[in-house]
Amino acid sequence: MARKIVLTSGKGGVGKTTVCANLGMYLAKLGFRVVLFDVDIGLNNLDVVMGVEDQVVFDITDCIMGRCRPRQALVQDKNISSLYILPSSHAYNKTNILGEHIKNIIDQLDSSFDYILIDCPAGVEAGFHRAVFPATEAIIVVTPHLSSIRDADKVIGLLNDYDIQYKGLVINRVRGDLLLNGEMMTVENIVRALNLPLLGVIPEDDAIGASNSLGGRVQSIESARAFTLLSENIHNGSKKIFDCTYKYRGLMGYIKRNIKKHV
Repeated sequence: MARKIVLTSGKGGVGKTTVCANLGMYLAKLGFRVVLFDVDIGLNNLDVVMGVEDQVVFDITDCIMGRCRPRQALVQDKNISSLYILPSSHAYNKTNILGEHIKNIIDQLDSSFDYILIDCPAGVEAGFHRAVFPATEAIIVVTPHLSSIRDADKVIGLLNDYDIQYKGLVINRVRGDLLLNGEMMTVENIVRALNLPLLGVIPEDDAIGASNSLGGRVQSIESARAFTLLSENIHNGSKKIFDCTYKYRGLMGYIKRNIKKHV
């Protein structure tokens, strides 16, 4: 049976879809069979991030309407044979789609995969509830900003109404220079505020944004290491967290921090 993990945030713009895409890639690189399931109906872009939008034939609504089987709607990743994307739909009356529909699709894929990662829409409206309904685990993605922490806290409360057996935290877009300068909320304070196990810390990285146009491939060594540790933590239960401050320590790090501060 697959582990069914929903990635959610409450607040939009925290990089949840990018985290979902890269986590899926690195789990697949570890040898697991992975499906990335886009449930953000109408505003979906996981297929774009993965660079497979031109390969989409069927989508989630075709599965629900019985025009195809879920396996027919899967799009295989161009570079990793064990990674698949189940795309959402740009135009459909999403009020007709229920959590039970999503669960039915996932149940048909369950035995063929190790991980099903569900990309949840931002907010806490109907889209959130239909994405969370079939999941048994949840990853809450936040950034080191007060508004993101507040929205995540609301989401955690809502998750308690579902059969979520495990909840974990990923802190995205962390800047090591600002942490050392005392200008960004610390990882420890975020974990304390949300009271969730920390699964990973992902550094702020211009290469991630730029790589989205190339199919979501992380290009920097730091981000690749951070996502590798995250995927290992999720699968093995380990607790190795990427240190975003390492290159800003010492004399040379101090110089880098000051240069970055004035750029």
